[in-house]
Amino acid sequence: MTENGEDSGLGQPCEAPAKGDSIVNESRTLKTLLVDVKTCKEQNDAVKHSQITRNTEGEIIPYQPRPPSLPRLSKGSRSVSLEETVRTRRLRNSQESLSDSPDNGSSTDSLKEDQAVVLSGAATLRNEQASNVGCLPAATTDSPVFRDRGSSLSEYERRPHSQQSDPTDHRLRSTKLRLSPVQPTGPLPALERSFASATLRAANRIDRDCLDYVTLAKGKLGERLHRNLSDSRLLENMGSDSASVNSMRSTYSVLSPIRPQDVRNRSFLEGSVLGNGALLGAEELDRYFPDRRVGIYITTWNMQGEKGIPANLDDLLLPTDSEFAQDFYIIGVQEGCPDRREWEIRLQETLGPYYVMLYAAAHGVLYLTVFVRRDLIWFCSEVEHATVTTRIISQIKTKGAVGIGFTFFGTSFLFITSHFTSGDTKVYERILDYNKIVEALALPKGLPDTNPYRSTASDVTTRFDQVFWFGDFNFRLSKERCDVETIMNQTAGGDMAPLLEHDQLSKEMKDGSIFKGFQEAQINFPPTYKFDIGCDIYDTTSKQRTPSYTDRILFRNRQADDIKVVKYTSCTSIKTSDHRPVVGVFQVKLRPGRDNIPLGAGQFDRSLYLEGIRRRITRELKRREAMKNQGSSTICTIS
Repeated sequence: MTENGEDSGLGQPCEAPAKGDSIVNESRTLKTLLVDVKTCKEQNDAVKHSQITRNTEGEIIPYQPRPPSLPRLSKGSRSVSLEETVRTRRLRNSQESLSDSPDNGSSTDSLKEDQAVVLSGAATLRNEQASNVGCLPAATTDSPVFRDRGSSLSEYERRPHSQQSDPTDHRLRSTKLRLSPVQPTGPLPALERSFASATLRAANRIDRDCLDYVTLAKGKLGERLHRNLSDSRLLENMGSDSASVNSMRSTYSVLSPIRPQDVRNRSFLEGSVLGNGALLGAEELDRYFPDRRVGIYITTWNMQGEKGIPANLDDLLLPTDSEFAQDFYIIGVQEGCPDRREWEIRLQETLGPYYVMLYAAAHGVLYLTVFVRRDLIWFCSEVEHATVTTRIISQIKTKGAVGIGFTFFGTSFLFITSHFTSGDTKVYERILDYNKIVEALALPKGLPDTNPYRSTASDVTTRFDQVFWFGDFNFRLSKERCDVETIMNQTAGGDMAPLLEHDQLSKEMKDGSIFKGFQEAQINFPPTYKFDIGCDIYDTTSKQRTPSYTDRILFRNRQADDIKVVKYTSCTSIKTSDHRPVVGVFQVKLRPGRDNIPLGAGQFDRSLYLEGIRRRITRELKRREAMKNQGSSTICTIS
């Protein structure tokens, strides 16, 4: 109070002043205000003077007020504003777990940390308001704009007016209990092998006709998943049906681009070790056969000259116990049906459009047919065949052999089917038949020998890499029928070793008098000769022939372990002959070749293919029509 009873500021007088004193009082009031403003200015100047900085040249840098930094949240963290801290905490809270990792401390520590951050952020906000606002009136500092200056004024001003709410709401929400995030203590599990999102799965769904592309690889080491060539490479690399067929083909296509310069400079003599650019070389071989093994299915059957062909050959060529079909199908027939063309059409109808008949040869009633997957015909050489008769009169072609030879990539194959002399005791005559065939079978003719240093002029089986010889060899069991039946009744679990001790062929092979260098898989099936037609009873005629293993499949290779036996059994469901067909499935080693091998140019029997597919379609249409008629002829009765 002044001596006149007035406040030093804008206070009111205690009593009414005289009229002459009004001017004096007003001047004193103005002086008091000027003194207050001067005092505030001096304080600000003092603060600025205390924080004056100079550059390297000694010049004074004008003072620029800066807000104090927030305390560090954790080691290695940068200083952030209260709003950013709350926003970060809220984001982390959406990913946190209810349990703590041992490395992150307890939930109590996390709670304390959150509270400390909120309190320190609030204190920093108040300091920023005081330093930035200066001596502005208190009523002005309560504005949300100035309270938010500590975080980001420019960010706040850019917000829509509807979003400029009171930040005290953030401080209230940030005090919720939060647990620290859990860190994995070990490696995370592998993600699902998917190449597209859930949206693309519906957009790029694969048709049922392309289901080969969605099969997952089955991790069987050393074993090819599919025989599908182009499909097999896709299956080993793919893991999902998310992508479209076109995108998969563009990414995993087996086709490689061909440059014009490569076509100009191609020598056509590459292959084997080099393998670059050769059609039959190592690069092309690895593309279609990564494990370098081809699947071969062989069956031999004495049809007994019956005119009637079984209605269904699926059990013979496509048994249900096989997981996959093979790449080659070789069918040898002795005493075949009179209509050989009909037999070949039925084979094509059974195998369907995936296979084409590469070659077929015959010697009298001996038929030998080779089917191959249609996408493999480009790697087959020209096919050659030869025949040999073992009868004294060459016009009688009931006994003898027919052979087919060709080269696939760089591996040469020879398939022989034969019918030896019959009779229980004519072992010597059968040995003569064998010797005559290996000496007289004139193969190969125009094909180059892949390993001439191991070839012998007197033995055709030494001039090929892989040889399969199968047929009705007519070797019997040297035992009385009653004794053979007794042994068969005593054998358990398919162990036929007691019977094979009396097998003539096994004995002669051990002595080295026949099939030199050949092997045979273990026999675990009953004798295939001789049955009564249409049943599983052995010969009940007056001759009472002894059951025997007359039908066999033998193999020979130049390199050890090139041929792996997958299955060796008999087909018991076909009973139209007195013989049961014998089936063998093999995995054969392939090697790259040179382009000097004369290729077959993809030739196959087109007319046979069209007729077989036409019959297959007709059969399917008849089956569907029969099912439709059966469904529409159902009569409903009301009781």
